[in-house]
Amino acid sequence: MYRPRAYVIDDRETLHTTIRARRFATIAALIDGAVQFAYAPVALDDRDGPYGRIRFHLARANPLADLAADAHVRLSFLGPDAYISPDWYETHALVPTWNYIAVEASGTARVLDGAALRRLLVDLSAGEEKHLAPKRPWTLDKVPEIRKAALLGAIRGFEVTLDALEGKFKLSQDKSAADLAGVIEGLEARGDSASLAVAAAMRMHAALRQGAIAKT
Repeated sequence: MYRPRAYVIDDRETLHTTIRARRFATIAALIDGAVQFAYAPVALDDRDGPYGRIRFHLARANPLADLAADAHVRLSFLGPDAYISPDWYETHALVPTWNYIAVEASGTARVLDGAALRRLLVDLSAGEEKHLAPKRPWTLDKVPEIRKAALLGAIRGFEVTLDALEGKFKLSQDKSAADLAGVIEGLEARGDSASLAVAAAMRMHAALRQGAIAKT
């Protein structure tokens, strides 16, 4: 993706944290010469390869589930985003823009066998059920075996060992401290969940940048 220098984030841990916070991916690949898109939650395994490994599954009827062996796949993860009004800046003559967080990844896909596909379903549900405590977690064991076999037969699982991972955090890093503070104030006053999330990310990255400058 297009990444002006001010917005580049390549820190592996930061990007993995972003993916885990927004595990629902846009997946793209070429099928019969045309770009196909699909949308799915993913499991991220951070110990595999230099950038980690991503697993997901699709309905067998989904065109993208017809991936050829060793097909190249791209994945996009969008974090919070929000409109930025020029009225929030101290500097005059600036124009509207949009702040957002995005992570892109790519790699070669491999089809999961039956046992690995079942493991993926367990990992995906466990990753979300833990956030619902104190509710007792739902598990795949609650599904009768005959129903489970039918469900597994209706989906196709993939794993992608990543060969590229990059982030773009467009959070007003190219603006003055006064302008940045004005944007944060404006977003917090707006008060919706997306604006508050962008404001929080701006505060965090501004503090990290100040810490890095202080160390130099």
